[in-house]
Amino acid sequence: MRGVDADSQRVTPPTAPAPTAARLAVPAGILTAVVGAFAYVAAVDPGEPGHYPVCPLFHVTGLYCPGCGGLRSAHAFAHGDLLAALQDNAPAVLGYLAFAVLWTVWVVRAARGRPFRLDLGPVHLWTLGTLLLVFTVVRNLPFGGWLHP
Repeated sequence: MRGVDADSQRVTPPTAPAPTAARLAVPAGILTAVVGAFAYVAAVDPGEPGHYPVCPLFHVTGLYCPGCGGLRSAHAFAHGDLLAALQDNAPAVLGYLAFAVLWTVWVVRAARGRPFRLDLGPVHLWTLGTLLLVFTVVRNLPFGGWLHP
C-alpha cells in the first residue's frame, strides 16, 4: 500500500508482504507445542498413579467434569487407539480433530498470504457450552456409565 509520510509529504513505497517462512512461524510454533504435549502424554501414561494430578472436582465430589479422562484420551489417541480415546473423553477427540482441521486451514491461508480469523458468535459458543453441559450431566447419571473415563 502506498502512503504519504506526514512530515515530508513524500510518497512511501508499498510494503512487501512478509516472506512465507515468517508467515508460517506462529503456526509452526503452535504445532510444535501441541506435538510436544502429545509426545509427553504418549510417553507418560496417565493411567499410572502419581504422574498427573487428580481432577479436583472428581476428587471432592466424585462427579466427572467435561475434561475428566482427557489425558487418558490423548494417551490412547497418540497410540492410535481411537475407540479407547472416544471412551475416555469423546469431546476431547472431537477437539483434537477440530484443532487439526483449523490448524491446516490456518497454514494454507498463511502460506497464501491471507489472514485467518475464526469468528464464533454467541450462538456457536452457547451451543458448544450446552453440548458440553449435556455431556457432563449424562456422563454422571446412572445410564451414562458408558461415558465414564
